[in-house]
Amino acid sequence: MKTLRRTFLHRIGGTAALLFISTVASRAQSFPSHPIKIVVPYPAGGPADTVARVATQGLGAELGVSVFIENVSGAGGRLGTKTVIHSAPDGYTLLLGGSNEYAIAPALYSKLDYDPVMDLLPVAALASESNAIVVNPSVPAHSLAELAHYANDHPGQLTCGSTIGNAAHLTLEFFLKHMRANIAFVPYKGAAPAIADALGNHIQIVASAKPVLLPLIKAGKLRAMAVSSAQRWPELPDIPTFGESGLDGFPTGTWLGLLAPAGTPPDVIVKLNAAENARLNAPETQTAIAKLGLQMQPLSSQDFAKLLGREVQLWKSVVDETGVHLE
Repeated sequence: MKTLRRTFLHRIGGTAALLFISTVASRAQSFPSHPIKIVVPYPAGGPADTVARVATQGLGAELGVSVFIENVSGAGGRLGTKTVIHSAPDGYTLLLGGSNEYAIAPALYSKLDYDPVMDLLPVAALASESNAIVVNPSVPAHSLAELAHYANDHPGQLTCGSTIGNAAHLTLEFFLKHMRANIAFVPYKGAAPAIADALGNHIQIVASAKPVLLPLIKAGKLRAMAVSSAQRWPELPDIPTFGESGLDGFPTGTWLGLLAPAGTPPDVIVKLNAAENARLNAPETQTAIAKLGLQMQPLSSQDFAKLLGREVQLWKSVVDETGVHLE
């Protein structure tokens, strides 16, 4: 009797496992069947939002459903990140994230209430971008060295600002420490409001990414001091790199991509990766990305995960060097 009971339970267990596998496979095969939301954890108009709208345009056509963007800003990108982490792992809620959320936040925040490496799955790389430090044209400085000297000669006259807890924040902190500049830092919820205040001379210095800064620099509304890329921006051949300006050792850029909640089925990840890479390889997307001055590199989800893994170590060393730690 006991043998028969064990056999019966074993068969029931096996049947349940087969049903579970069949259900998961069926869901993956039918994916997607309704709209997909991409959460951008920063305000509209900022660098991440700009990249999201350009790089994912047409993604819905590839997948056969509508794809829409929702800005969930706050807490330096952590609010939107947690929104995605706590969403159903079914591929219908994705995060526009990358180096900031996956690598920088864990190094900066001593009490981060989630683990991006464990709680998020890399889906597809979109693009890499570099930062610049810019000033309001009223500031009488044309290099980082001149900026630091002016600030130290005129204490209290200059303030700088950026989104707190990301690469732009660390860009300014790196500059302040290495140039020993006496400049107060003002935290912002996103790049767009920080840039708006720099344009209005409410703060004088801001750091942000190329897609939003380049048009303002070319229009003369902001003046570039230096760029973080390995080489000078082709559009601004007279503006030196950080390395040329005495800021050696700072990362040359950050990565942006799509991330999904942990537990999202592998087949769904594969479908999303293939669809996004198809969009990135489309001529119209390549043209749009090039206009933003970004570097694009379609990758498999596995290669994107390896890339972000390297970012974790890279940005931890920057955080340790600057000594910036947030609660």
